[in-house]
Amino acid sequence: MTTDQSHDELHAMAKRREVRLVPGSLVNLLEFDLASLTAFCELLGEKRFRAVQLFRWIHQRGCANFEDMSDLAKSLRQKLKGVSEIRPMTVVSQHISSDGTIKWLFDVGGGNVIESVFIPEDDRGTLCISTQAGCAMGCRFCSTGHQGFSRNLTTGEIIGQLWFAEHFLRKHLQRDERVISNAVMMGMGEPLQNYAALVPALRMMLDDHAYGLSRRRVTVSTSGLVRKMDLLGLECPVALAVSLHAPNNTLRDYLVPLNIKHPLEELMPACVSYLAHAPRDFVTFEYCMLDAVNDTDALAIELVQLVKHYGHSVSWCKFNLIPFNPFPASGLHRSKPERVLAFARILSDSGITTTIRKTRGDDIDAACGQLAGDVVDRTRVAVRIARQRSAEPAAALLAATTVAKV
Repeated sequence: MTTDQSHDELHAMAKRREVRLVPGSLVNLLEFDLASLTAFCELLGEKRFRAVQLFRWIHQRGCANFEDMSDLAKSLRQKLKGVSEIRPMTVVSQHISSDGTIKWLFDVGGGNVIESVFIPEDDRGTLCISTQAGCAMGCRFCSTGHQGFSRNLTTGEIIGQLWFAEHFLRKHLQRDERVISNAVMMGMGEPLQNYAALVPALRMMLDDHAYGLSRRRVTVSTSGLVRKMDLLGLECPVALAVSLHAPNNTLRDYLVPLNIKHPLEELMPACVSYLAHAPRDFVTFEYCMLDAVNDTDALAIELVQLVKHYGHSVSWCKFNLIPFNPFPASGLHRSKPERVLAFARILSDSGITTTIRKTRGDDIDAACGQLAGDVVDRTRVAVRIARQRSAEPAAALLAATTVAKV
């Protein structure tokens, strides 16, 4: 194969995997899971074991310089330098919270900046990963959604957040063993709307030659793209968290506009079906606690009825109640602590496993719902939100927060 042929074929393969390419640029190896990296090495005339070696150097050791990959043949290193590179994203800033949470901002080009957050705990280290620059879902309580949407991240930009954070933390903490034990796709964006780039990144997180994370410790959060939920269960089942936030369609239409397309009658059966493939025996429902909107006793009772109706018991799901993190454009307020506790008690007394998420990193705007980065919006989000709010049926919304119905 000539050099020109090599470039052409590698770029064609990259395009099939939806990798963004700049004319004359080198292929970024962070874009490839092991299967793709094996195909890449075969195009270079190399055997599979070379791909495994290269994969380990990149992900287990965090190496970005081919010359440092000492057990690769010199001839292979020369080939790699001619057609490829390991290109991480540029770190714009780093912020460390008083509770140890770390937020990084990454420049992904085109005026877009995304955010990732590391949350240290006694028994785990969790990285919250972004999958899009912005978000098109428009959920009422989410800061990212109020910024609008620019584009999907590539596989390399998704896994690149874990690549950077893991190896930065090892060096910073002077540790040789793995620091990040949990990865949650709960940063900027709707993960399942970027399915093609997400799944290869998930496979790298799970691969023992890369990060070796347990399927139980990798979580995809979705606002309810039911067809992609089904596909994820078949192709790459990991833990699933669903942004529920309301027990009936009227209220959920208001809080999560996607519900208009995929109402609870579609979403709840899809959640139950996912359990056939899931690494855990439950689906997590995320529920953002909004003062005088979705936090009444009547709505808690309605949630219990909803869970029983679709699961014939309450053991198939878990609720994670999330204190709302206010931002000016939302017009919403955080539920009072006593109201959250009362709401949780109703769920728990019914037998539903219920937790209240501890707020972390709110002093650096790294808490749940606060990630906003800097996005060049392509969706005229301000116009959409203004139109949505002017059309809000106040009477119907009030009824939705006070009347229990399944």
